[in-house]
Parts: sequence; structure tokens; C-alpha cells
Amino acid sequence: MKKLIGFELKKIFSRRLTQGAFALVLLLSAILGFSTYQNKYAFDGAGREGTGKEAVSIDKAVAERYAGTLTDEKVQRMLADLVPKTGENEINALYIYHNATQSAVSTRFADRYGGWNGSTVADVFGEGEVTIGYVDGWLSTSRNLVKILILFSLFLMVMTAPVFCGEYGGVDQILLSTRYGRTKCAGAKAVACVLAALLTTVAVLALNLAMAFTFYGTEGLDCSILFAQLTYIEGGIPFNITCGTMLAYQALLAFTGALGVVGITLVFSAACKSPMVALAASALLYGLPVLLPVSEVSPLFRLVVLFPTYHAQFVSLMSVEQMGGGALYALWAIPAGVALLAGGSVLARGIFAKYQVS
Repeated sequence: MKKLIGFELKKIFSRRLTQGAFALVLLLSAILGFSTYQNKYAFDGAGREGTGKEAVSIDKAVAERYAGTLTDEKVQRMLADLVPKTGENEINALYIYHNATQSAVSTRFADRYGGWNGSTVADVFGEGEVTIGYVDGWLSTSRNLVKILILFSLFLMVMTAPVFCGEYGGVDQILLSTRYGRTKCAGAKAVACVLAALLTTVAVLALNLAMAFTFYGTEGLDCSILFAQLTYIEGGIPFNITCGTMLAYQALLAFTGALGVVGITLVFSAACKSPMVALAASALLYGLPVLLPVSEVSPLFRLVVLFPTYHAQFVSLMSVEQMGGGALYALWAIPAGVALLAGGSVLARGIFAKYQVS
């Protein structure tokens, strides 16, 4: 069985289309990560201005001045030190960007003229303790990962779609006629797909996180995601979690999403005669939950959001509920992903077992 699994793995990774698609995912990861870093901009309000590496250095220096627990006193200091003051007919102060810390305090605590809007820390964030610091780099990394993981899901479909239907007329004809036949052959294919998905997921996450550590360092991993500029979709997560916790969940959801995608695609690969048809059907089903007219306040959404699409676009899943002990509802993605994989593998194996050699 081990040799058969190894044989199937070799077939998966030897396909030119799989190699090209995976190389494209890695290349786009590198381009997106580097371009995001290079396009960073910051101005400290005292004459120091820069982009790229210099902007990150400026943002870190500004954030360091106010790092720690967010208090009303710190808010007043930031408003006085960082937020530009504007007149009656001048641009709204909320739309002026100098650096990440200034933007975060402006959007929550400043009025249109750059003065205090009257809100306290408790008014904005509740009674919990909010730890602030340099989070811009990690939130950028998370935002990029959302895009990359959606693309990576499509790669997994490209990789998995030919596993059954792409070879019904080839080597599998021989295997189906032997003692391995319809049981071990199908099982080896499913196991090989899972291993390939896990290995490639590790590679994609490793590349993106390695670039993030190189560009931004480790600062901010213990800081709350709540105190950041509003342009980040991660701001839609209403819970006071750290950047490190957010990235840990996102990495976990990358694996659960990969398992779910493989499970879905295996079924279509076994049921369809053409890899292209299997790929199209898998992609259609993958995107379907986003098109369903189910609002986020509907009880049904708690089930819809467990579909692999929302594992990649993770903000909605992360925003559902905070359970006991601080754990998030997103942990239900683990049994959901495993169930999709198990169900898809069993169904694909059953379809493949009924295939008759011509």
C-alpha cells in the first residue's frame, strides 16, 4: 500500500499543470508580499518620512511610544501628538494618513477637525484590556493570505481533478484488473491527495510567514487586532484577540479548507469523465456558498460559514461567536473539514469501485 501511495504521489506532482499552478501560487505569494512591503508609507509628523523598509521602521518607532495597554490618557496623547488639525473648509482629519498608529486613533477617537470626539476606550472597545503596538505588518500579511489561500484552493482543485477521471483509460485500467483493484487503488489515490494537499499547504504558509518575519520582525504578535486602521478586513473580527492568535487560526483554517476542497474535488474527479468538467464543477460548488442569500444574522449562516470558501476568506467565520474559554466558533472548521474529506473520499471510492474496465 505504501508503494501504491508513493506511486500516486509521484503521479500527482509529475503533472506539468500541477507543477505550473503551484509555482504560480508561490510566485504570486512572493510578489504580493514584497510589493506590499515596498508600498508601505509612513510619516512621523516630525519630518521623518519614507516608504518600504523606512516606513516600517517609522511605524514601529511611533507605535513603540504608546505600546502597552490602551488608556484614555494615551488616547489624548496620541491625538495631541499625531493627529493633524484641520479647519472648517479643509479635508476631514479622518481621511489624512500619516502612519498606522495615527490612522488607528483618528478613525476611532477623533472628530473631523482632528480633535477628540468624546469617545473613551471603554466606549469603543468595551471593558477588556486592549494591548496596542505595531500590528500593521501582520495585518498586511493576513490580508495577503486571504487572497493567496483563495488562489491556493483553485490550485488544489487543479491538482486533484485528474486523480480519478484523468486516468480511466490509462494505468488505472491495469490496476483495476489486479488484486489491488477497486479498493486499494482508490484508497491510495485519496491518501496521496491528502498528503499532497498538506505538503503544499505547509509550503505556502511557510513562504508567506517567512517573508512576514523577514520584513516586519516579531513585533506586534502579542498586540490586539482591534486597534488598527479601518482599511483592514480583519477589523471586522469583533473579538479582542492578538495578531499571533489571529494568524494561528488563519493557518489552521488553511489546513481545514484544504482538506474540504480535496474532499469535494475527489467526488467530481470520480464522477466525471473529464478533468476539466471535474475542475469546473468543483470550482462552482466552492464558490456557491458566497452566492447564497443567507444573511450573517441567520442561524443557517452558522452552517454555511463552515464551507471551505469561508476557511480561506476567514473573517466571517472568525466573527461568528466567541465560545467558552476564549475559543472562537472557527474551531468547528476542524470537524467540518475532516467530515468533507471523509465523506468525499468514501463517495469517490464508491463511484470508482463501480467503474467497469472496458
